[in-house]
Amino acid sequence: MSDRILVVDDEAVLRGNLVRFLDRTGHEVEGVASGEEALERLAAHDFAVVITDLKMPGMGGEALLRRVTAEHPQTLVLVITAFASLESAIEALRHGAQDYLLKPLSLDELTRKVDRLLEVRELEQRVARLRREVHQRFDTDGIVAESAGMKQVMELVRKAAGSRSSVLVEGESGTGKELVARALHDQSPWADKDFIAVNLAAQPRDLVDATLFGHEKGAFTGAARGRDGVFRAARGGTVFLDEISEMPLEVQVKLLRVLENREVLPLGADRPVPVDFRLVAATNKPLRAEVEAGRFREDLFFRVEILKIRIPPLRERPEGIPALARRLLARHAVTQRRNPPQLSHEALRRLQAYRWPGNVRELSNVLERAVLLGGGEWIEVADLPSALSSTEPPPDVMDLKAALAGFERRHIERVLAHCDGDKNLAAERLGIHLATLYRHMERLGLG
Repeated sequence: MSDRILVVDDEAVLRGNLVRFLDRTGHEVEGVASGEEALERLAAHDFAVVITDLKMPGMGGEALLRRVTAEHPQTLVLVITAFASLESAIEALRHGAQDYLLKPLSLDELTRKVDRLLEVRELEQRVARLRREVHQRFDTDGIVAESAGMKQVMELVRKAAGSRSSVLVEGESGTGKELVARALHDQSPWADKDFIAVNLAAQPRDLVDATLFGHEKGAFTGAARGRDGVFRAARGGTVFLDEISEMPLEVQVKLLRVLENREVLPLGADRPVPVDFRLVAATNKPLRAEVEAGRFREDLFFRVEILKIRIPPLRERPEGIPALARRLLARHAVTQRRNPPQLSHEALRRLQAYRWPGNVRELSNVLERAVLLGGGEWIEVADLPSALSSTEPPPDVMDLKAALAGFERRHIERVLAHCDGDKNLAAERLGIHLATLYRHMERLGLG
């Protein structure tokens, strides 16, 4: 957000003096005469601070404060009131205003309070940036990028994050399309703004229009109040349209106009409203095939697919399953208040061999079930569903090194069990030194 300031006062002389003074002190400042005009400017641009009189005809300062607090939570509000109305200023502080000024105004006090609010805003932005950096460095939205395919996905995310261009994320159900969309948002310069997700496949067809573009009060039966719609509500953030291939053709026409003109015409409105957002769309169907089948507009396709990121299905990246499984096991263990178990070598091989038609979502469900039903520190093949426990790894997964390690692990486990856990006796039966046994156990992940 910039340091732009909006002055709201119906008294033209006072408003003009404040605008000129703040302009001379180096601020980018605008002035409007009413709360209604202020909301229009706030819908079109970001403002760091709103300075508003409390007593105005039409929408007063208190009503404007409530709207700003609800719709623009990152904009700070400084209210102006007469000394006789000090109680109103105190009430405004309770409802979200950051500070107040008493009439007659002191320009020195105005300067001091505006500078302080801008410092607060800068500090909040700095904290938000640091949080994003830490988040991106240590936990990129839960995405595990161990495989070559996922590393390529995250490299595209890194390159595209700073752009306002539309991005299309393609991938089968359960591959993590929304996680990639959130990573694009979280690594962008506007990560402190909203990320609004809409699943078009789950939206009733007759409500898609109002959900996306908004409507005015009374625009149709049952519209007891107006609705902004997601494009207005984003206010500089990211709109994520999941399953965009399910969007009705008549709505596609409107979305194309929004993307080209950067304005929406809410249902029942007389004039369009400017919008500012970054679009990330997702689909589990090849969108080009939907165009050729006549179910998706080609002109909209070109506006949506400026950059395409394809998420490979889990069966194409078995080398990433160990790290992903560890992350999911840790998450489910926390939820179930247990210590995270480890996967036995054989169980892990079965996970890597399975085709995973449900992708990461299915893997997560399988591991959650194993954590819930398993009683020990290890998840064994017996803890997996029958579809996995009967799966044999293909040759490319079951390489010689893995096969030898699996045999070695199982043999040591059997000898230890036969010796009731006595490692000295087990080492003697195996014909190796005790220290050698410990080295093998550590290498194989045996406790």
